[in-house]
This record gives sequence, C-alpha cells and structure tokens, in this order.
Amino acid sequence: MFKLNPENEIEVLLQAAESMCIAARTAPNANGRDFIVTAVVYGDELKPLQNEMRRFGEANGLQYFVRDASNIEGHVVVLIGTKLKSESHGFDDSKGEDLNNHLSSAIDLGIAIGSAVSIAADLRVDNRVMYSIGRAAVNIKLLGEDVKIAYGIPLSISGKNPFFDRR
Repeated sequence: MFKLNPENEIEVLLQAAESMCIAARTAPNANGRDFIVTAVVYGDELKPLQNEMRRFGEANGLQYFVRDASNIEGHVVVLIGTKLKSESHGFDDSKGEDLNNHLSSAIDLGIAIGSAVSIAADLRVDNRVMYSIGRAAVNIKLLGEDVKIAYGIPLSISGKNPFFDRR
C-alpha cells in the first residue's frame, strides 16, 4: 500500500481534540473540586458559534471577533470552560471566600487549557487559544448554563498555522 500525504485530517483532528479534552479533565485543580467542562465542535455545529462571534463583535466594536469567526471556518474547535466555585465550605463569605473560589476556578481553567494545548503541541497540531470563541460559547450557553468562563482552541493540520498572522 502507498499513501501520498496520508493525512486523514478530520479523524486525526477529532482524535487530537478528544485527547486534549482528556488532558483538560485530568489537569490538577484547587481543592480537589472539578468544575471544568469540555466540548468538541466542528462541521455545521460551528455555525451558531460563528454567528454569535460575529454578532458580539459587531455589537461591541470588536473586529477581532468577526475575523476569528471567519478564521475557524472548516476547523475543529475544542472548548474548555469552567463553572464558578461558589460553595464556601462553611467559611464566612464576608472574608472573601467567594472571590477566592472564583479565582481558583479561573486558575484551574488556565491549568486545564495549558494541559490541553500541550497535547496539541506534542501531536504537532496547529492551534491557538482564543478568547473570542470562548466568549461566544458562554453567550449562547453552549457548555451549559453554569459555565461562566471559557476559551476556544481551533485545530488545523496545514503547512502554516492559519491562526497566526491573521488579518
């Protein structure tokens, strides 16, 4: 058998995306409480996300949202978000425990994203962490009602990473 440029791109990208979600899920978190939510979006399911990116960008004068919506066309996107930890574990909330819980949620999200993109890097899959994708996902509650912070990571297999040097 002979295969020239044997990439089976969508299948390879979906496998990479699933591995990234596993890495995000198993990343260390504060207080041993897991509030991370992950998803993989591709194909026609990208349309609502792209539409919200364009709508939000135009409504708020954020042109990069509009640019990023076009930039993810035809790609696989990993979403990683977090619910906010708000249970105080019996502590007095007047001493900032809620704020500390929210901060630990954000820190846990950062660690999860770092773990996920390290998998993409190990597999040499083009990627970029994008706030615009995550904000749109939160706006349309793609990861659920309780997810308040999210980021998107588009994936690609190409000769040059399409998520850098964008216009």
